[in-house]
Amino acid sequence: MYTTLMIITYFGKEFFKIQLGDTIIAFNPISKDSKLKTSRFGADIALITTNHPDYNGVENLSFGEKEPFVARGPGEYETKNIFIKGISSGPKGENAVLNTIYILSVDKMNICFLGALSSKIFSPEAREEIDSVDILFVPLNGGSLTPSDSYAIAVSLEPKIIIPMDYDENTLKKFLKEGGEEKIEPLDKLTVKQKDVEGKEGEIVVIASSA
Repeated sequence: MYTTLMIITYFGKEFFKIQLGDTIIAFNPISKDSKLKTSRFGADIALITTNHPDYNGVENLSFGEKEPFVARGPGEYETKNIFIKGISSGPKGENAVLNTIYILSVDKMNICFLGALSSKIFSPEAREEIDSVDILFVPLNGGSLTPSDSYAIAVSLEPKIIIPMDYDENTLKKFLKEGGEEKIEPLDKLTVKQKDVEGKEGEIVVIASSA
């Protein structure tokens, strides 16, 4: 039986906090140099997909006694008994930036964070590595991607839960329409255990920004 709750909170753009017991993981924290509103909290692990002020605000993750372990690109990392793999997302589209996809397993749940994906074409290496995804984070406002592209990418990876990010009212509406889920109400946060994802197939979960 799995008893540990995973709590996922969204702070806008691609900034997420995942809390599992005493361990806190942050994805793409918004920097103080960004024009976007940011948030600050202590994290144990920071995963940066893209070197841009909207995604690389590691300075906002040091708080109290917490000083994060930071991954900034492709490679293999291990910390807090969590194995993390970073993979280049491959071919770049219009307005592309260098981007890393992160894959990690937390409390027997496989997480895939696509980051600032700017093309619907993955490198063969990236596509091969993305397997058995429980929770997928997919951007809706990336480069040349349309909400339709984002949905097609998401379902092609066969995740159990799909969490859209970097959305606005218009792109979210189009994305939900693609999935036939136009009446979904955003959650303040997602609280989930491993057993909760069993049997799900591509369920879309929208988390409202708390920023």
